[in-house]
Amino acid sequence: MGKQTQRQAIETLYKKELDFLKVWDKGPRPKGWQITPRAAVKFILGGEKLSLKKGTKAPAKIPKNLQITRKFVGNTSLVERCVVTLAGERGLILVGEPGTAKSMLSELLAAAISNNSALTVQGTAGTIEEHFRYSWNYSLLLAEGYSIKALTPSVVLQGMRQGAVVRIEEITRCLPEVQDALISILSERRLVVPEIEDSTGNSLIEYAQQGFNVIATANLRDKGVSEMSAALKRRFNFENVHPIADQQQEADLIRSQATTYLANEQLTFELDDVLLDALVTCFRDLRSGVTEEGWSVERPTAIMSTAEAVSIACSLSRKQSYFSSAKDIVRDLPGYIKGVVVKDEPKDEDKILRYWDGPVLERTKRNERIWEQLYELRDELS
Repeated sequence: MGKQTQRQAIETLYKKELDFLKVWDKGPRPKGWQITPRAAVKFILGGEKLSLKKGTKAPAKIPKNLQITRKFVGNTSLVERCVVTLAGERGLILVGEPGTAKSMLSELLAAAISNNSALTVQGTAGTIEEHFRYSWNYSLLLAEGYSIKALTPSVVLQGMRQGAVVRIEEITRCLPEVQDALISILSERRLVVPEIEDSTGNSLIEYAQQGFNVIATANLRDKGVSEMSAALKRRFNFENVHPIADQQQEADLIRSQATTYLANEQLTFELDDVLLDALVTCFRDLRSGVTEEGWSVERPTAIMSTAEAVSIACSLSRKQSYFSSAKDIVRDLPGYIKGVVVKDEPKDEDKILRYWDGPVLERTKRNERIWEQLYELRDELS
């Protein structure tokens, strides 16, 4: 039996949709793009069934109609602005709190535009300038001297050569002097390699091919953040990505994401709508500091992101799949929520207890069994 990857690339997972969208819209397309900007927005937001226009010539493998999966829950104008930015020659930076799906959006954009979401640099305090420029194969360097063969291109240089979108995760975790290595690349769309001469005796210049651009993400609340220079900021358009505003949309996204992850493990999503709604309600209450009923809640230090809620939904489903005797998975929900709350600040355990003694207790008066069950499990939090 062959090995299976834990997670497929977006362009592989949704290859059928991307192939369909190439044929679906024959409108104006920026040079180097795989599909049109309009098709890219449809690919990301999905949620509708599209049909090829009558008379459209398409390969036999392309269906006449296809349901496009909703992959990102967000404002349409936000996604359109991101796409339009990347169609020009300014980079895009997605800013927001952790867990607002910035990385997912950047991955979807790269897959739609370049059919390649793998050109990624993970920003850390250990990221150095060579991660944005190039380094050397020292064995070849010693044997042959400076040459194209000895040059090891960075992911950014690979993207320039391929005309593809490059993703830089957590750019503000890189030191400012490292971040600034991007300034000339983004403004001049070229990279000078002074160690190598071209045929005219001048320094070799690597020019970015059509389609190249950069998407960066930044969590401004994280520790270890380095301020970006004004010069670098001018090379980017900034877009704020906010938490999902609508509760039902957040529940739908959690269900969709958990179902996809579990299907890769050959498992099924086991949470019923009532339990999923309780999970989403708890996260939204603790995240915002106020309930739908208007009751105040002490916000924990933890972000309480949608991604964490997806993880809990997957864990509850796995338990029900792997342990046939686990009929009552509600019992595990308080412990999982507590685990998220105290992850950043152990002292926040008191806040989750007060939340249970406040909104959770109040909801038991509505005779809704799920809240009665959750309050009966208060001791699980101690």
